[in-house]
Amino acid sequence: MGYNINGIQQIGLGVQDAEQAWAWYRKVFGMNVPIFRDHATASLMTRYTGDIAHQRYAILAMNLEGGAGLEIWQYTSRSPEASPKIELGDTGVHAVKIKARSVPDAYESLLTKKVFLLSEVCKAPDGRPHFYLHDPYDNLIEVVESKSWFQDRNQNFGGVSGCVIGVSDVDKALTLYRDVLGFKEVVYDESKRFSDLEKLPRGTYSFRRVLLRSSSTRQGAFGKLLGQHEVELIQVTGAQPEKIFRDRWWGDQGYIHVCFDVTNMDDLSKTCAQKGFEFTVDSRNSFDMGKAAGHFAYCEDPDGTLVELVETHKIPIIEKLGWYLNLKKRDPSKPLPNWILKLLSLNRVKD
Repeated sequence: MGYNINGIQQIGLGVQDAEQAWAWYRKVFGMNVPIFRDHATASLMTRYTGDIAHQRYAILAMNLEGGAGLEIWQYTSRSPEASPKIELGDTGVHAVKIKARSVPDAYESLLTKKVFLLSEVCKAPDGRPHFYLHDPYDNLIEVVESKSWFQDRNQNFGGVSGCVIGVSDVDKALTLYRDVLGFKEVVYDESKRFSDLEKLPRGTYSFRRVLLRSSSTRQGAFGKLLGQHEVELIQVTGAQPEKIFRDRWWGDQGYIHVCFDVTNMDDLSKTCAQKGFEFTVDSRNSFDMGKAAGHFAYCEDPDGTLVELVETHKIPIIEKLGWYLNLKKRDPSKPLPNWILKLLSLNRVKD
């Protein structure tokens, strides 16, 4: 049967106050549908949390125009450490890519909301308009044009369309992101100084940038909602990159992982082991957070950046009515009907 990568499910974002951060992402980017809001103990992650099973609160928030979500993550048993000053090329997740139908309109709307914009609208190496900004917690966000949408409710912003990952060696990183995780299309692979990066820390250096894109047709229950995704690998020339999470724990402030929605975790585990990316965390049996359940695992890319893999077994459709969908009884390659996915909007939080 083999495994399948159905897209990026979410990017993990460590913050001091999850409700406060989620309010900002709701108001600015429309990430207003919570798949879950959950208090729990991160008992399986002690490898990355100082051998201590810490308490946490997490919100998986999505924008139902289409795209991946943000898992906004907060320690409740300790104070999370702040992120260091991050420069382009440092290893780890640098930025999330937020999709927009019209990037110029997105820029103008964020100007009116007094968001901290780092650059003007400019062209990416593939010619698409994009720009960069910081959220209130100094996390880098790239707004990029997208043609991949689940529905059109006359909203410009969608969800997460990908991420930027700093690596020390692009070729080594490709063995995971391209060969194992299935981002086969190389949109561009260029090495030079890039004018669109000049306003970012270390942005005047030369870089190798490789943009990888997933298939336009995504399988799995949530394939239509998640849509097409991109992973941009960036390697600095002439500087020594630092590891973004060096001497810090998973869950501290900043982008803590990139998570992929998968089917057939057992086959994926074998492939990862064969390629040298053995699982470092594996829930094996179904994890249950009360409102969502499944099988999750973690591996590391060649620089130690955490990659989460989730095979979802159960999700709440209408939480108020206690309606949960058991995905283990379905063909894992078959997308859910649009009407079921749209029912998730009934859980929307309005500001």
